[in-house]
Amino acid sequence: MYHLLSQPLITNDTVVFGLLALCLGFIFYTSSLKTGFWRKFYSVVPAVLMCYLLPAILTSTGIVSDEISNLYFMASRYLLPAALVLMTLSINIKAISNLGSKAIIMFLTGSIGIIIGGPIAILIVSIFSPDTVGGNDFDAIWRGLSTIAGSWIGGGANQAAMLEIFQYNPEKYGGMVLIDIVVANVWMAIILLGVGKTKQIDKWLKADTSAIETLRIKVSEFTEKITRVPTLKDYMMMLSLAFTAVGLAHFFGDHISAYLTISFDAVSNQKSFLSFLGSGFFWMVVFATGIGIALSFTKAKNYEGAGASKIGSMFIYILVATIGMKMDLGKVLENPGLIAVGFIWITIHAGLLILVAKLIRAPYFFLAVGSQANVGGAASAPVVAAEFHPSLTSVGVLLAVLGYVVGTGGALLCAYLMEVASTF
Repeated sequence: MYHLLSQPLITNDTVVFGLLALCLGFIFYTSSLKTGFWRKFYSVVPAVLMCYLLPAILTSTGIVSDEISNLYFMASRYLLPAALVLMTLSINIKAISNLGSKAIIMFLTGSIGIIIGGPIAILIVSIFSPDTVGGNDFDAIWRGLSTIAGSWIGGGANQAAMLEIFQYNPEKYGGMVLIDIVVANVWMAIILLGVGKTKQIDKWLKADTSAIETLRIKVSEFTEKITRVPTLKDYMMMLSLAFTAVGLAHFFGDHISAYLTISFDAVSNQKSFLSFLGSGFFWMVVFATGIGIALSFTKAKNYEGAGASKIGSMFIYILVATIGMKMDLGKVLENPGLIAVGFIWITIHAGLLILVAKLIRAPYFFLAVGSQANVGGAASAPVVAAEFHPSLTSVGVLLAVLGYVVGTGGALLCAYLMEVASTF
């Protein structure tokens, strides 16, 4: 449903991509200006948030549509794995291991926040509007909300598993996808706003950021040592490494997911805890990250000096723009009752993360990436992690992979709790 037009103004993906490139160029040019209005503007609004909001405005005004465009598929399947390779080939495994257990604690806190947030949101909304969270049999709202739990703890594979297990009415499923996209993207926008205030937030949390700073310094020193003027050969080699790895990640990812699905009932059965192993996207992310890490033990890591992570960051920003296209700001009010459930739910998730971060003095980085590894998955966690520093991208990826692992089990527990809450 489009607000201004029955069809978007622009349906040609080549033209849409040109518009996204124009948006990104405008943002990066204006954010580089050191004086005047733009300096003040970007001191409040992070550039990465604008990379997400401008495409959202294009969608909301009916100029483009994510429902017709295939650009998100292209960016998430081609550019995301290439970025993962380029941004992890100079990874310092030892320094990342020194980050300690707080990253895992914050990730699991985020998962628990989703698990308990759903039933609490149902209980709260049922006080004011019982019909909003009611429904019987396969129209029961808790069944639909279980798919959001699957998406927010794990990802698309876990979301599909919940739809299969609880058999929510397919005709109403689109409404749940809408809540998922609207609430998750608004939350991501809030997290990105916080990135610009990281030092103030860390000070309030009384966080120990020494391990993160050490990692940043080590990566920066290594980059300075190997920095050189890149040649055409450098660019072609980086292109070769990145997209050969993308090809391998897809090849092995597709074959392994197909093999596991055919060979093991626990994987082929969407109701199983192990159903995520049948997801080609999951394996693609795992292999792309694995190849990047393997390259970090070879001379290929010296391509960081020729700008490998910068090219990876460019791919990530294109992905951010295509994620922004998914957000139709005008649809926020289409189903206010269920949208309210979603926002209460994500607020509980956020509140628990803030509480635990304060208690264990975890840096904002762990809060932001731990949350996005749950809610945003493998497409969003690296984006947020890279905003802190390109060297931290792999932390986001590894936590997002963990999200797939616990996604189905966590979503099942959440669904059963929501069923109980809806019968009160």
